Amino acid sequence: MSATMEASTDTKEGRLRTYLRQRVEDGEVYIKSKFIADDVDLSPKEIGALMVKLRDSATDIEVEKWSYTSATTWRVSPA
Repeated sequence: MSATMEASTDTKEGRLRTYLRQRVEDGEVYIKSKFIADDVDLSPKEIGALMVKLRDSATDIEVEKWSYTSATTWRVSPA
């Protein structure tokens, strides 16, 4: 992977992490990938890949794949 792609991914992941932290300030949320994608200007496919990455690496939030009904729904809560 090139340095440019890594920087781009880090920026996307950072943007997503910040967005999710803001969403869980008042407690857990259930949100579909397609709605997250609209809010952070990424594709639902990018959101899915980044959410899996955050599920394994984030220490400040908990991410769980919850269900699939017309789009993947994620359960996100403060750690």
